[in-house]
Amino acid sequence: MTIGISSVSQQDPYSLLYTLASLYQASSAAERKRLTVLVHLADSDLTWLKDTTAHISRLFSPQILAGQLLLIHVPPEAYPTVSGIQDKAYKAEIYSKQNVNHAFLMSFATKLSDYFLLIGDNVFCAPNFVTQIYSEVTTMKHTQWVLLEFSNMGFIGKLFHSKDLPLLAHFLLLFHKDKPLDRLIRHFRTLLVQEKPILYRPFLFYHRLSHPNFDGNMDTEVQQRNISGPSNPPGSVFTDMSVSDVHFPWEAYTLDESFFWTNNVSAGNHLTVLLNHPAMLSKVQVMTGSILDGKYALKKGQVELGYDPEGMPQYCTRFALLGHLVEGQLDQEIFQESLAYPVSCVRLVVNANQVAGLIIRHIYLWEKSVEKAQS
Repeated sequence: MTIGISSVSQQDPYSLLYTLASLYQASSAAERKRLTVLVHLADSDLTWLKDTTAHISRLFSPQILAGQLLLIHVPPEAYPTVSGIQDKAYKAEIYSKQNVNHAFLMSFATKLSDYFLLIGDNVFCAPNFVTQIYSEVTTMKHTQWVLLEFSNMGFIGKLFHSKDLPLLAHFLLLFHKDKPLDRLIRHFRTLLVQEKPILYRPFLFYHRLSHPNFDGNMDTEVQQRNISGPSNPPGSVFTDMSVSDVHFPWEAYTLDESFFWTNNVSAGNHLTVLLNHPAMLSKVQVMTGSILDGKYALKKGQVELGYDPEGMPQYCTRFALLGHLVEGQLDQEIFQESLAYPVSCVRLVVNANQVAGLIIRHIYLWEKSVEKAQS
């Protein structure tokens, strides 16, 4: 199986490195022998290319020498130009770059293996995902399929037959400026007569919001904040609610005005923030619904604090109730001694089925200051 990743320069320079580390840490030695990881360094910034190549070569030299990790780069001259009305051209340029990047990636991967798994450069992987994917493929051997999905987020965790990659790459190049990659992939699936998605649960890949850098320090936008406001320590966000291609779960945990949109939630559904490191929290605020009129709020839900994380990727093994949402909101300081321990997870849980839309506007966390935590 070939795992394909296309990466460009971003604010966090370590996201690709962390993804590769997660990928290899989640695989046994036997599983790694069944993998070829193909990374398309798809940015024209020569400094970024040089630095990224050097970092990967230093950290993953055994995989490179074994032929299990390949790096490719396509020069800018090979990319098509985008023109048109200004607003449409801007959107088309964003779609085009992403789609063409992945078309080149898939073209190169065609003859490397029987299967091709597409992930992003900002994810973490479930333990033994390789074995789980091969197990699912084995169960599907008598069923015709085009696409198996091991995540519900965008285009990550999508498995194809490698024989279909030339056609998919051609399809992406034909319509590179028309739609985002995940929507083109869905369209491609239906064209090859797989009408319904085949979604594997539990999910094996999750989008990671922020990362520790490889010097041991935190390098993330959420740390640049007003000292009296929420701190939102670095962490990952995952959910079992439906995810569209417009607003993603991690947007509920940013400090800007973005939000997570979903619909038709069921009792027991959750959105969980898993912190990179346990934190002493002084306050938690969860807001759902439209900021204008409160529409699409969660009618019945509760917020829980999680402790004792285990596994890779980690999950909390113990939760304690912090409080119930009132009119779709919770704004609560943490005074109880029973909750006064370093928190690893904050989980929003749906308590009753709710038809139609749901907006999770934000989850804000306040950390206790060092002085207060020590007093």
